[in-house]
Amino acid sequence: MASAPQANLPMFYNDLMPLNSRDHATWKAKNADAAPWLIGQHAIPLTAEEFPQAARHYPIIFASGDNPVPLALMGLNEGVNVFVDADGKVTQPIYIPAYVRRYPFLLAKLNPSSEELSLCFDPSADLLGESVDGQELFVDGQPSEATKAALGFCEQFEQAGQRTQAFIDELKKHDLLMEGEVAIQQEGNEQPFIYRGFQMINQEKLREMRGDVLRGWAQSGLLPLLYAHLFSLELISSIFGAQVQLGKGPIPAITLPA
Repeated sequence: MASAPQANLPMFYNDLMPLNSRDHATWKAKNADAAPWLIGQHAIPLTAEEFPQAARHYPIIFASGDNPVPLALMGLNEGVNVFVDADGKVTQPIYIPAYVRRYPFLLAKLNPSSEELSLCFDPSADLLGESVDGQELFVDGQPSEATKAALGFCEQFEQAGQRTQAFIDELKKHDLLMEGEVAIQQEGNEQPFIYRGFQMINQEKLREMRGDVLRGWAQSGLLPLLYAHLFSLELISSIFGAQVQLGKGPIPAITLPA
């Protein structure tokens, strides 16, 4: 039922279809017991408010370039995710980023000239359909509680995305981001493995920040997010070790999605 993949779709999405009571009146949605869309995805977008939870499990970095999106590293190399198996089942009790939990739904503009967003889904995900054993999407032509919950989650995600952009704008305003580099020494190798291609907070500039700015960040909750990011970088060595254990590394480069 899915058409050819559309251009410029976000990560995971192969196609988008608007959800409506006319075409999907008898459709149902099931809860996924695996996330095959995570297979081979090593860097997952994060909202700023997720930093405290995500920092317990993943290194948090920022994409290189002019649009430094926060990312949770689930692997150090493109095509490697150390937290899911070959079937897409999560192998450890970890925090799952909201970007992952939102799938297969997404708010999107159906009319480029309008700011209105509509609830859409990826029909290639096989999580929605007439023959699916799950929760009804519509009841008597009206959105079911499951559909309302999906819509509410997507709306919350959009709002969190706007707050994350404000967070990024503040970092850029104070020129706090720098190109990152991490060296990992593996036993038996004289030369360390060097990982580049990402951005991180410049700790020297953070230490030199004016007191009134730091005080404002502490009051707004931004300052703890910066330290969550910095502390999470210690987990890069853990991801490195997991890749080695799985026989999927090391390869000395981080390649982040554009």
